[in-house]
Amino acid sequence: MSDSLWGYQPSSGHSTGAELTGYAVEATDGSIGKVDKHSEEAGSAHLLVDTGPWIFGKEVLIPAGTVTRIDHADEKVYVDLTKDQVKDSPEFDRHRHTEDPAYHQELSSYYMAFRLR
Repeated sequence: MSDSLWGYQPSSGHSTGAELTGYAVEATDGSIGKVDKHSEEAGSAHLLVDTGPWIFGKEVLIPAGTVTRIDHADEKVYVDLTKDQVKDSPEFDRHRHTEDPAYHQELSSYYMAFRLR
């Protein structure tokens, strides 16, 4: 795990400029949706995942630091989270939360709780 949730782990296989939109996103226990958008912004890198019908079309913002592996051949992104952890994450509103530092802090607190086991 990198020191920051908001940056890709060096071991993830992420390369700057790689297009991840449309890639399937896999939790540790199954598929959670597709990458709708992603950001590589330093200190704020993340995936915006459309969960589709799995949790009624909810969009979730997942910090890039949870990405464990990117498989470009199969167009899949693997995250070190369970489906329930993603499902129970703080609600995301695209129009209010994308650049909101307070929301990023809320997400950091939520996801870091799973790193301190």
